[in-house]
Amino acid sequence: MKVVVVGAGYAGTLAANRLAKKAPEAHVTVVNPRSDFVERVRLHQQLAGTGRAATPLSDMLREGIHSRLAMVRKIGDGSVTLDPGKTLDFDYLVLAVGSTTRPLAGTVPIGTWEGAEQARAALAKLPAGSTVTVVGAGLTGIETASEVACARSDLRVRLVGQSLAPTFSPGAQRRIHAGLERLHVSVLRDTVEAVLPAAGEGSAGTVRLRSGEEFGSDLTLWAVLGAVPDLAARSGLRVDDDGRAVVDAYLRSVSDPRVFVVGDCASIAGSRPACQTAGPQGAHAADTLVRLTKGRDPKPYSQGYTGTALSIGRRDAVIQLTHQDDSPTRFYLTSRLAVVGKELGARTAKHCARTATITWRSGPE
Repeated sequence: MKVVVVGAGYAGTLAANRLAKKAPEAHVTVVNPRSDFVERVRLHQQLAGTGRAATPLSDMLREGIHSRLAMVRKIGDGSVTLDPGKTLDFDYLVLAVGSTTRPLAGTVPIGTWEGAEQARAALAKLPAGSTVTVVGAGLTGIETASEVACARSDLRVRLVGQSLAPTFSPGAQRRIHAGLERLHVSVLRDTVEAVLPAAGEGSAGTVRLRSGEEFGSDLTLWAVLGAVPDLAARSGLRVDDDGRAVVDAYLRSVSDPRVFVVGDCASIAGSRPACQTAGPQGAHAADTLVRLTKGRDPKPYSQGYTGTALSIGRRDAVIQLTHQDDSPTRFYLTSRLAVVGKELGARTAKHCARTATITWRSGPE
């Protein structure tokens, strides 16, 4: 049995390792555009120079798994086409290409490895007193703004977004705002309409808000996520309005049951982009594939949530506790306990991907 796993993030790496563990007779090949496993939850540390987000794939994949450093052009009928034109045959395929960004012109996207590295290099060149603007007040934006402010207290940091941590409870939102204030991060409740380049070379420009306000920014970082690569769409798989592949109850593409789709690029009701989502989906896809090859009936996918962790620099954090359906409760953790919890969560996600051992909460009835 030939299995191709496209993408080596949390979902893809865990799926490949779990298949190799539970079906050692399978020939598993992981196709990824880079030779590293990237911890998306640490990209804000990577760009600020306070941590590392990359680990060699050779240290993450089980012995016997083959890897190919390539981009996938198209998924065909039992084969994938790679750049520069080579093909790989498969009996089953796991699509786990994650998500990407569609940045505004004049900004540096920080939701990808390449963007984080570009931001890190630009940040290192900024002299004291420079202004850094982070666009997007969700988790990625808050963690980036606070990490930069913590690492470079000599810079002015602005965070721009319509709503601060909108998935958190009002009490947790107030606590997050207080944490940002302690780091001297200015929060502007507005929308960025354009970034006008300054004369000459460099990344400096003028940020224009919907309200009409304008201000100078020496480096503008785009922290709005949600876009997905178009591989599923251009391969002819059915996708939803956001470009995510539509799957059945077992995480199989409704267009081709040989193709499992997991992680950010899968259209699954009630799921949100997160490593705590990607891991269980990767594991379930691998388990379902094994069940099918052994002539057993598949089980439908089900997952519930427990909370969302958010770091505010290196010494502060907030963990919002949630109901199974991911809606926030009125309870949240802060300070040292939350810092330890956030770090433990990040380490656990990586450990699960490497060992293929994972448990998760079932979803609401």
